Amino acid sequence: MAATINRPVQIQTAAPPAVLDADSLRRELESRIEGDVRFDVIARALYSTDASVYQIQPVGVVVPRNRQDILRSLEICRRRRCPITMRGGGTSQCGQSIGSGLQIDISKYYNRLLEVNAEERWARVEPGIVLDELNAQLAPLGLRFAPDITTANRATLGGMMGNNAAGARSVLWGRTIDHVLEMEVALSDASVAHFREIPRSEAPAGDTLEAACYRTVLGLAGEHAGEIRLRYPKVFRHVGGYNLDEFTDPAKPVNLTKIMVGSEGTLGIILEAKLRLVPLPKAKALMVVMFADLLESLDATQVILRHKPSAVEVMEKSILDYTRQNAALDLIRKTYIEGDPASILCVEFYADRKEDLPPRLKALEEDLRSRHLGYAYRQETDPAAQAKVWSLREASLGLSMAMKGDAKSIAFVEDTAVAPEQLRDFIHRFLEIIHGHGTTAGIYAHASVGCLHVRPVINMKTEEGVRKFEAIAQQVADLVLEYGGALSSEHGDGLT
Repeated sequence: MAATINRPVQIQTAAPPAVLDADSLRRELESRIEGDVRFDVIARALYSTDASVYQIQPVGVVVPRNRQDILRSLEICRRRRCPITMRGGGTSQCGQSIGSGLQIDISKYYNRLLEVNAEERWARVEPGIVLDELNAQLAPLGLRFAPDITTANRATLGGMMGNNAAGARSVLWGRTIDHVLEMEVALSDASVAHFREIPRSEAPAGDTLEAACYRTVLGLAGEHAGEIRLRYPKVFRHVGGYNLDEFTDPAKPVNLTKIMVGSEGTLGIILEAKLRLVPLPKAKALMVVMFADLLESLDATQVILRHKPSAVEVMEKSILDYTRQNAALDLIRKTYIEGDPASILCVEFYADRKEDLPPRLKALEEDLRSRHLGYAYRQETDPAAQAKVWSLREASLGLSMAMKGDAKSIAFVEDTAVAPEQLRDFIHRFLEIIHGHGTTAGIYAHASVGCLHVRPVINMKTEEGVRKFEAIAQQVADLVLEYGGALSSEHGDGLT
């Protein structure tokens, strides 16, 4: 559905008419919807932006209280040929949470944990539930939903499913697509389909829209299997387009949740989902490794991966420097970071027993020292201290987005991914493009899976800045294709 995370979700129910009668639409919605219907100027302005560089004002907003509100809104919009954009936390960085039609915000009311089976490790949820809130309810059972994203305190599960969110520990736990078992989905004709794993021989037949979904997905995947295998990026983190690569093997069962996940709301509205859960780690440890050079830290990633970490996160100097603006964060920085590194790696390990972790930290440090990788190494086994280090990582991103002045760190080429072994050379070439246009960029994210988020600093209020924006985007796209990587590794396609 909608979010990063909230991935939007624009369901084009039909070609829109030349003029949409907003007043008539509002009156009909108000007469049939139990939730909130807002067509006022303030609401439309508030819902015109998300975390992206785009701005589109909707015709109005519905905040549904229940499933029937969503289905009624869908039926009304279908009849009136009004596009729908689903929205959760509005954390989308590619514009998926905004649209010119009706926005349906599921985060306020449609956000319950419906059922948990701790023994079988699954839960049923409404898509508006926020990741941190879900995991807080699961924690007493020793369980959690695996994908862990930076925006976890505001991103909804609907949005995470919409853009196939992953997060810092995807090297261990995978992506959202690996943890969605079943869905109830409202299709464009307002019918409700139940998607789950079934044998291909049991795919529904007939003239229903649900049956047409199976025929279309399996038909396209079968007809174009060769091209899909040839052209889909050969990297773990790729979420661009639809997941047709999940359906090319005729011997595998079919589960249409795997086409819904990552579709950014373009194929249907998720009404409910059954999710696989994972046990909470019994023990965790963290090592912060400091480097005098960014590319050296990326070289070190290949060595670190041999030690089986649960996460390898990188932050380079410009991102780290933003923490100096906050007294509490600056204190954490001074406590855990030695000197003024060009880059740091936060390396995390999981274990069943706390006593198993110090030997693994020691082995990693000795390995890095023997290869002259890094200049300082800070080990942490205390959970509270580890949380402080991770808070530095999470807060620095928000601070980097609040630069003073007209030039800002812009998210438009920051979600590319390549094979981890190519990451050093790829980023070297990437930065040559950035510097060739006379600007800089902040770099952070998931070195363990070849995904680094790079945000060039650009003044979009000038004609020169817009030209620079377009030129960098094109050159980076060409570079990604040269390396066989993915243009979108976790944030989706959106309006790009």
